[in-house]
Amino acid sequence: MVERKAWKLNGFLGILIILLLIGAAIYLAQVSVMVTIFFIVAAALLCSGITTVQPNEAKVLTFFGRYVGSIRENGLWLTVPVTFRTKISLRVRNFNSKILKVNDVEGNPVEIAAVIVFKFVDSAKAVFDVDDYEEFVEIQSETALRHVAAKYPYDTFELEGYSLRGNAEEVAGELARELQERLSLAGAKVIEARLTHLAYATEIASAMLQRQQAAAILAARQKIVEGAVGMAQMAIARLQQNGIVELDEERKVMMINNLLVAIVSDRAAQPVINTGSLY
Repeated sequence: MVERKAWKLNGFLGILIILLLIGAAIYLAQVSVMVTIFFIVAAALLCSGITTVQPNEAKVLTFFGRYVGSIRENGLWLTVPVTFRTKISLRVRNFNSKILKVNDVEGNPVEIAAVIVFKFVDSAKAVFDVDDYEEFVEIQSETALRHVAAKYPYDTFELEGYSLRGNAEEVAGELARELQERLSLAGAKVIEARLTHLAYATEIASAMLQRQQAAAILAARQKIVEGAVGMAQMAIARLQQNGIVELDEERKVMMINNLLVAIVSDRAAQPVINTGSLY
């Protein structure tokens, strides 16, 4: 069902017409009873067509089960008489999902929640194509969130590929696209979707925290070792370039060893002054 405009007339003009019909019925009351009844019935029918539409609101009109159109323009209107009118809000809405417990792509239990910003843009689809459009939005939002969360790992410790924690913008964009596909059936437009909660489930949170800490330590150590090797190479090259001292292979090995120990060690290095010869 696609939304279309319903017939309408300015409501104040409609009220004026109704008053004229009532006045004509009173004036002709003593002339013809049938004419008076006709004018009164006509005025009553037109009264049933008076409706008010608030800003950012739509009225969906049905005439004995048949869709005759929607009114979006706010104000007082005279429309098709004897119609049933369903009000639907076109304002921007927020839907905060509950904290869901799902398994990521690696099978780890994850707690996740999101906020969905949307609005209805097709009143006919919202009223006729789904049973309860508000419940439909809620169920489909949670379904899409579960589906997207199950496609990615919570975190990628090897820094390869997308993850829920490391690529929040990309995950939110995919969630918004999937939600739009699902909610278009109800005439809704998704404006934005954002994750509001993301954490490991309580039963594995401590173990995963230890894993994250270990991964962080290893990454830091790797950077430190890379820097230490570079500093040792630079020191030896600078000494040889300036001709300060000639180092044989054994002395190079010893200098590199001392530099690496001093830089990589967790504690401050204790210098040892050698007053003798290495040989």
